[in-house]
Amino acid sequence: MLKVGLTGGIGAGKSEVSRLLVEHGGVLIDADRIAREVVAPGTPGLAAVVEAFGPDVLAADGSLDRPRLGSIVFADPEKLAALNSVVHPLVGARSRELENAAPADAVVVHDVPLLAENGLAPLYDLVVVVDAAPETQLDRLTRLRGMTEEDARARMAAQATREKRLEIADIVIDNDVPLDVLRRRVAEVWAELVRRARESAPS
Repeated sequence: MLKVGLTGGIGAGKSEVSRLLVEHGGVLIDADRIAREVVAPGTPGLAAVVEAFGPDVLAADGSLDRPRLGSIVFADPEKLAALNSVVHPLVGARSRELENAAPADAVVVHDVPLLAENGLAPLYDLVVVVDAAPETQLDRLTRLRGMTEEDARARMAAQATREKRLEIADIVIDNDVPLDVLRRRVAEVWAELVRRARESAPS
């Protein structure tokens, strides 16, 4: 098994890269998706978030009001740290369960937005960083996701710098390119991951 940490700044296009890796045969473990699962209605995770931030972070149907919670934590590093202290251990435990269930010869792609921020690079055999210029990220967040420029800049500022992400990269995928160029680059990276997985397999 080859354990790959995939990361990139918000709006860099990491989700598209993870989708392409799955098309090639990667086993995806999506930290964001798991983070939503562990705070679903009725979970201990949601109860812990409400205890930390109060009932105002709940929507009318009892689910987590993610935009409201985001507006609270992304502007306040202490509150963001408090949220992470609740959610990250739950995400880590579920990720390990899914990894243990993957085939022994799998290339397991851990899609982890905050890999650099949380010093998680040592957990993986190698780290792939999806990179895009800050102006590209800002354009995608405002144009494609409908964020205000202020909100987009706040979310970008809450993450690691581009330089910090690139420092931990074993492989960089440039996503300031057209989709067909990105597809070719991901295919090259997949071939490299498969080669490394074979090399690391017990003989």
